[in-house]
Amino acid sequence: MASLRDRLRGLPAFPDDLPVLDPDAVPADPLDLVRAWLEDAIVTGERQPHAVTCTTIDDAGRPASRTLVIKDVDERGVLVASSLSSRKAHHLAQRPYATLHAFWRPLGRQLELAGSVVELDEAASLADWRERPGYDGVDDPRWRVWAVQPDRVEAMQATHDRRHVRVEYQRQRDGWHHWRLEQGVGRG
Repeated sequence: MASLRDRLRGLPAFPDDLPVLDPDAVPADPLDLVRAWLEDAIVTGERQPHAVTCTTIDDAGRPASRTLVIKDVDERGVLVASSLSSRKAHHLAQRPYATLHAFWRPLGRQLELAGSVVELDEAASLADWRERPGYDGVDDPRWRVWAVQPDRVEAMQATHDRRHVRVEYQRQRDGWHHWRLEQGVGRG
């Protein structure tokens, strides 16, 4: 039997047909790209195309990650939700900053958003709770919706030659700026 390493190296990476990302044609606002890529992921039929890995930082500075679903993307940012009694809620109370990471294998796409996190008001949280599957008429006052307000977004489109196309957005004083990241070169 082949070693685990050999079996891992032999696994298929991406589908034959991949979209193309033209760094010169991306929208000026990365949230427009987030919405477009979410729509594309929904169309593929992928289960849970709205699933993202959310990473927060604990009191000792250690990262902790878990999977959440995106509730919406609007002028407030990228919305996610959880209980106030969760580990992530404790982390966000101490350090209101998070990274969200999405991976859509059928499209060969990854998206990373990092920024401050703002707890939305009780009305928004209550409305979200009541829209959850299985809502039984009992409200949960611990349920909260947060808006991740990115100041950095990186979009990556895979290519079969592994020279993936990466575009980084950074929010600056005069608005969003973006550029193509060269292979093997990052900006932070």
